[in-house]
Amino acid sequence: MIVLISPAKTLDYSPTNITTETQPEFKKEIGELVAIMKKKSSKAIQELMGVSENLAELNVARYHQFSDVFDGDNSKQALLAFKGDVYTHIDVASFSEEDFSFAQGHLRILSGLYGLLRPLDRIQPYRLEMGIKLKIKSQRSLWILGLKNHQCNK
Repeated sequence: MIVLISPAKTLDYSPTNITTETQPEFKKEIGELVAIMKKKSSKAIQELMGVSENLAELNVARYHQFSDVFDGDNSKQALLAFKGDVYTHIDVASFSEEDFSFAQGHLRILSGLYGLLRPLDRIQPYRLEMGIKLKIKSQRSLWILGLKNHQCNK
């Protein structure tokens, strides 16, 4: 069984002693979305996401700092980075190696930027909710097609 949860808006990039990690599976699609977001002004992001001017400016900076390389300097494992009610109740601080291994096989996080994340996939700071409408050159619905193909191949 796979449990699917949504990401949290709050992120925590404080250092962690967890060294096990994986890379996001949809790097091409992530790059395409980041390229689109890098072109947007603070005002455009504010209107698109319905956020404050400060949050819009923060996300402009995040997208401009976004790297193709996901490492300990710019990213953190998804299950450790997201902070919200669901993540508080998961209580990742109490996880053993076995717990992380089980979660890696049975938990997925559905993200507007990253698509389907495994708990130990590294993520860089971002904000892009699933409901935000972006014009994508390659296809009408980037994640629907990619996720369907991903699940069919599993």
